[in-house]
Amino acid sequence: IGAGTDVAIESAEIVLVKSNPLDIVKVVALSRATDTKMKQNLAWATGYNVLAIPAAAGVFIPWGIMLRPEYGAILMSISSLIVVANALALKKVKL
Repeated sequence: IGAGTDVAIESAEIVLVKSNPLDIVKVVALSRATDTKMKQNLAWATGYNVLAIPAAAGVFIPWGIMLRPEYGAILMSISSLIVVANALALKKVKL
């Protein structure tokens, strides 16, 4: 609770600023939403890299699929923006 000593506040992982124990429910909801977003972003980044890295290395050329470097750079930027936008969606979590 936020009214504790400086040492207690510094060593705590969570500090309730308003000293309202019911805020713990909000913290749990936010941490669950954050965990879900992290898993979504990890899945997206892994899936993208599983496809894009071999494509950039030319693995798919025998099938007529070639990823030009400039397209790879654009796709990587778009992928990063998708991850950031998904993370920003945490602002819309109802607490």
